[in-house]
Amino acid sequence: MGDFQVVDPKGWEYDLHSVYSAYIGHFQTHHIPWYEKSWGHLFSTFEEFLAFSWPVIVVTDARTGKAHIVTRLTSIGAFLKMIKTRFGETLPQAANMVIIQPFETTTRHLRHVSDHATYRKLYNTLPAAVLNATKQRIRNGEPDFIQDIWDKQDKTFMAIDFEWSERNEKSTLEWGYAAVRCGPLKSLGVWPPVPDDNYRKGHYIIQEYADKVVNKYCPTYPWHFGDSQVISKTKLPQVIQAIISSLASPDIETLSNTLVLVTHGASGDLARLEEMKIKLPHNMFVIDTAVFERNLYNQGLRPLMVDPKTSQERQPGSTLSLENLLRSFAMSSQMDSIVLPNVKFHNSGNDAFMCLFALQMLLDPKGVKVPTPKRNNRGNNMLGLGVTIPMTMTPSPPSLMIPQAFFNGYATVGGLPTPNGSIPGQRTSVYDLSSEFGQMRMGSGEGSRRSASKSPGSRLTPGGGSARDSRRLSGFRFGDS
Repeated sequence: MGDFQVVDPKGWEYDLHSVYSAYIGHFQTHHIPWYEKSWGHLFSTFEEFLAFSWPVIVVTDARTGKAHIVTRLTSIGAFLKMIKTRFGETLPQAANMVIIQPFETTTRHLRHVSDHATYRKLYNTLPAAVLNATKQRIRNGEPDFIQDIWDKQDKTFMAIDFEWSERNEKSTLEWGYAAVRCGPLKSLGVWPPVPDDNYRKGHYIIQEYADKVVNKYCPTYPWHFGDSQVISKTKLPQVIQAIISSLASPDIETLSNTLVLVTHGASGDLARLEEMKIKLPHNMFVIDTAVFERNLYNQGLRPLMVDPKTSQERQPGSTLSLENLLRSFAMSSQMDSIVLPNVKFHNSGNDAFMCLFALQMLLDPKGVKVPTPKRNNRGNNMLGLGVTIPMTMTPSPPSLMIPQAFFNGYATVGGLPTPNGSIPGQRTSVYDLSSEFGQMRMGSGEGSRRSASKSPGSRLTPGGGSARDSRRLSGFRFGDS
């Protein structure tokens, strides 16, 4: 395996061992006494079969996720041509060879296998190939793979979020996290996790910027789920690294890490970690809830809903901001009555906590308890440490309750309510509700939430207020009023 050459995986689809197995089966089915043939020694053992020196690569099957050592059909043809040339006998192409569909699209390392020792070394790399492919599938938001790691109830899911200056994206203002350790909870018989009780959480404010930098378009807000901590910007990377190390398992090539990183718009947060030189385990999965939810909707695994941007039926391929993702849980009649908390976003602790809650709702909504924000009456000086936290002057809107009748017994278009009539017992008409949804911000790509929330721009609502004032999360409840 000393040679190094890369090839396009397209066309490499025949499992090498299955080729040998298929010919042994072919001889048996057609009563061919191969052991009496002049070429019979080539099939006496798999090692003798390998002596042909097969060109192979390692790929995973896009349909099953399993790794294979594969060769090409042209190489099988070269093997049969060699038998005809050297021994004067023609062998047909055997049936029942395992044909896979390579998941990988980038070039792969080409190797030539001519003995069992080389094959065994290559075979030992298959678990690592499965792990790498699974990491990519989860990063791509494939529902089956993400659901599988949640259902095993043995991972630690850690959501993170950064808030940074709109004038200088390299100036981090806050960092927050929320984590749930599923393994210990399962051993104690606690399931599903209770956010208020089972989420480990933290929120850190950078001391150097606390009283000096205030974002104009998306100002930060107080943390609703605990007491914030003030920290020097030089110490924040050390704290983040320690928290990750406390939750992660060893970095092993063939085994996935216990820690699973969760973000909403992964590119921005991962870039901050890289800038801080945070060492992340290479065997760690990363879930982007924005990409995951979009794939769920594209595959029909989420109910139809209103597009917050157009107030029309949401189209496949659209991406929701974290705020709108949480709002969407109140737009389905398939769930029990639920009231979502009134949480202000653009606080890294709030965003991380609600991102983890959103993931749990997407994966296992049955029996989930809605988190309860911690109320603090000390005003803007939330820390009691002389650090002023910017707060909005606009009062929080009341919770908007959506009764079950909104979804049943009314005219619909494509499964969505039409903008006419009103909801019995409510002053809010269907049209007004659509207008409320129309004011929700919705991103347009994987990193849309982060880029939209950080980049200055003109985003004024029809009422003249800032877009930020219209994007706070109102509590929703649906069910019979």
